[in-house]
Amino acid sequence: MQALLKLSRGVDWLNAQVGRWVIWLILASTVISGVNAIVRKAFNASSNAYLEVQWYLFAASFMLAAGYTLLQGEHVKIDVVSGRLSRRKQVWIDVIGFAFFLTPVCIAVLYYGIPFFLQGWRSGEVSANSGGLIRWPVYLMLPLGFALLLLQGLSELVKRIAFLRGLIEDPTLKKAEKSAEEQLAEEIRRQAERDARA
Repeated sequence: MQALLKLSRGVDWLNAQVGRWVIWLILASTVISGVNAIVRKAFNASSNAYLEVQWYLFAASFMLAAGYTLLQGEHVKIDVVSGRLSRRKQVWIDVIGFAFFLTPVCIAVLYYGIPFFLQGWRSGEVSANSGGLIRWPVYLMLPLGFALLLLQGLSELVKRIAFLRGLIEDPTLKKAEKSAEEQLAEEIRRQAERDARA
């Protein structure tokens, strides 16, 4: 079990790093959207590529952060029934959910998503829109995102089983950490301070 917990910590670290950096994709998408709007209004020029890259970045941020969201316990849950149960019963519901719902769904998406991405990559498929982008980078987000979610689901399963066996503290208790938005704001502030000194 200790080896599985060590692996779980590695997966948690990986998804924490992904979540920390993926938020920048949302900022990039927002900046591109703003620049596109200014160029379109000021110079009456635009390209579908600007719109598509925004969609790609948003899709990447959504898909790649799925594992991070699970790590943070921020996925939508229906607590109407489980909220009235004991902590151990709630953890058992998580175990069943991870083992019999999340894992098979992730495996099914990977089973169909990887060939879908490979087909787009080999064919060099391009958007039908004028000035559109190649499609395989956004197709890649599907297997990458679900692979990260699957890994995190397995990590959460290991932690729940370890908790039920009395090996670790309750893994669902939230630690008082800064949110991704707070971390991004702090990083932007630090970068502005570095730029001001330079």
